[in-house]
Amino acid sequence: MKNNLSPTSIWIDYKQNHIFPDVFAFSTTRYGGVSVGSYASLNCNLLNGDEVAHVVENRKRLLASLPVTPQEVIYPIQTHETKVASIDKQFLALSDAEKQQSLQGIDALITQEIDICITVSTADCVPVFLYDSQQKAVSIIHAGWRGMVGKIISSALKEMSLRYGSSPTDIHAIIGPSISLPAFEVGEEVYDAFALAGFPMHRIARRYNKWHIDLWEAATYLLTEFGVPIEQIERSKLCTYTAHQDFFSARRLGVASGRIISGIMLK
Repeated sequence: MKNNLSPTSIWIDYKQNHIFPDVFAFSTTRYGGVSVGSYASLNCNLLNGDEVAHVVENRKRLLASLPVTPQEVIYPIQTHETKVASIDKQFLALSDAEKQQSLQGIDALITQEIDICITVSTADCVPVFLYDSQQKAVSIIHAGWRGMVGKIISSALKEMSLRYGSSPTDIHAIIGPSISLPAFEVGEEVYDAFALAGFPMHRIARRYNKWHIDLWEAATYLLTEFGVPIEQIERSKLCTYTAHQDFFSARRLGVASGRIISGIMLK
């Protein structure tokens, strides 16, 4: 995948990838915002300690930079769990307060609505983009190690199948910027959690001084286990920990730091 990232890029545009011809999909970088310190500079997350005024301005700048203007941008309130929410006409008709309430504890979104941008925020966790080329449906998933162990990717795929009739053979996926195997050192309890969940440890784990987990391979495993063809899965191959100048990394900057926003929208 060619991301064409430059030192001034506000976001990565996945449009050059043939996988997503009918959608606009992106992940933000750290550039182009007004936040300071560990939030510098394009932090668009309201829930991690940054100044609200900075986040509001950053979101305005992000929207102004996009080549297409969404009717609405949906920001879920994530908790590293496995709940999936459908963004449909019923949701869009809710009041702002009702929308916020329904987005509590949501780590994956699905939709068939046109011009509605669904997003997740990450800073080492894995953003996963899904596109059903036949039913014209999309999903965006926040998969940290806990969500990965809980198989949130499988949950999102199941919801797309139930609500939209999505077939796994029609699903195309991108695994976005996130922490790589060499950088993701974990304790024995994390290794054990993946093993107990049935992951193929010979594929996703490697021992150096301590265990390291390959979240990209874990995501690929869940996708292919569900039936998504391997040739329809692409990885950005961008490590947030290594490229922390370009992307927010909680392991580098601490929990009180900025977040990447990944979004997808049907055009």
